[in-house]
Amino acid sequence: MSEFALKTKLPSYLRQEQERIEKLARESGLDLFPTVYEILAYDQMNEIAAYGGFPTRYPHWRFGMEYEELSKGYSYGLQKIYELVINNNPCYAYLLKCNHLVDQKLVMAHVYGHCDFFKNNYWFGHTNRKMLDEMANHSTRIRRYIELHGLDNVESFVDACLSLDNLIDIHSPFIQRRRVLPRSELDEEEERRTVRKIRSKEYMDRFVNPPEFMEEQRRALEEELRRQKNFPEEPQKDVLLFLLEHAPLERWQRDVLDIVREEAYYFAPQGMTKVMNEGWASFWHSTIMTQRALTDSEVIDYADHHSGTLGTRPGVLNPYKVGIELFRDIEERWNKGKFGKEWDECDDLDRKRAWDRKLGRGREKIFEVRKIYNDILFIDEFLTPQFCEEHKLFTYEYNPQTGEYVIAHRDFRKVKEKLLFQLTNFGQPYIYVEDGNFENRSELLLRHRHEGVDLKVDYAKETLRNLNKIWSRPVHLETVVDKRKKLLSYDGKKHYEKTLP
Repeated sequence: MSEFALKTKLPSYLRQEQERIEKLARESGLDLFPTVYEILAYDQMNEIAAYGGFPTRYPHWRFGMEYEELSKGYSYGLQKIYELVINNNPCYAYLLKCNHLVDQKLVMAHVYGHCDFFKNNYWFGHTNRKMLDEMANHSTRIRRYIELHGLDNVESFVDACLSLDNLIDIHSPFIQRRRVLPRSELDEEEERRTVRKIRSKEYMDRFVNPPEFMEEQRRALEEELRRQKNFPEEPQKDVLLFLLEHAPLERWQRDVLDIVREEAYYFAPQGMTKVMNEGWASFWHSTIMTQRALTDSEVIDYADHHSGTLGTRPGVLNPYKVGIELFRDIEERWNKGKFGKEWDECDDLDRKRAWDRKLGRGREKIFEVRKIYNDILFIDEFLTPQFCEEHKLFTYEYNPQTGEYVIAHRDFRKVKEKLLFQLTNFGQPYIYVEDGNFENRSELLLRHRHEGVDLKVDYAKETLRNLNKIWSRPVHLETVVDKRKKLLSYDGKKHYEKTLP
């Protein structure tokens, strides 16, 4: 990747708009990182987007495929990237050269919403704020490995790692999963592992502590210790960490896997807050543009492009639309006092429609929500029956008789359950390391925590093939297929499938 993006300067008219809109954003209460804008042609924008926003990222064919997809979408008029912003300090944002001025102003206001969210949302708190530099370091290391071990070897191993990059524990940065015991507790633990006798005089010991009883206690303790020495002792959700610690890898392979894992954790908060992040940015571009930044001649173009961003189509969750409407709903409810015990217990619809306690706490509340919530908590806490009814939210399912998708439920609980299910773990299956010494043969056993949705068996088999490249021994996955427990296995040459009782 060339360094064109780092050398390009904004034209003076865009620099003036940047300064004006940044001032408006700060006056509105947004707390921002310094923000650097670069203006790019559409092919340059597609190139950086293919790299996830990082022009310094390591080379891989997957990024080339994404570039081709983005370029064809733009050429055929199917999609257009208006803005691209990355979580960094300073925050880097890219503007499309061919956009009209009203679009550039809209994008800048949208970017400042993202920038505020990146800086202040709790779930981004652990992320590397110098990730642009870190990505360049990753690229240098992988390029060096390519020179030392050959492109095919390194690229094949990167392929295997990238196919597993969702097998992380997204909450582990906030939870201490494995506690390190201090010395005093280690001594107490050692005492608990010793069969203790009841104190007695020597001639009474055989009667007070019968040999048969002591032997039974010793066996029970050994069984407990054996159970505790399972490998791992408890199912481990961070599969990549388990592989880093225990897979028989060469040093360069371990470093590549660590790079993929580090980047997966960097991007994880964006998946955890997609609805909120886009909703917050849309809320602020809408607020800044309609109240402060638009000229009379720009209103129609702005409305056209803003409505295109919030447009929805059947079967697709638009995070921009759901997010902005929920933030607006929260602001209105806390301004009017539509919350709390009295509101919840009120059954008079006319009274609820006219409800207005004039509390004026809405803006304060949405900033609080922006700070501490992620998408699951956001939907769970603030999605209401009134919101679902007003915005016509429903669940749908495929009707094989008509070959069409039809409305399945309008019930609030069903809609909320479906939304939460789609957002939990990014809508992906929960996979755990169950046993690193399966059947005492150093084979790896993973378990799929089945929650009503089967895995795609062909995808699972390809994942096992890639997992085998890293583990170097047969690998297994316990799952459910068509309501039957199955064990999918791959030994390095062949796939096997076994029905379990």
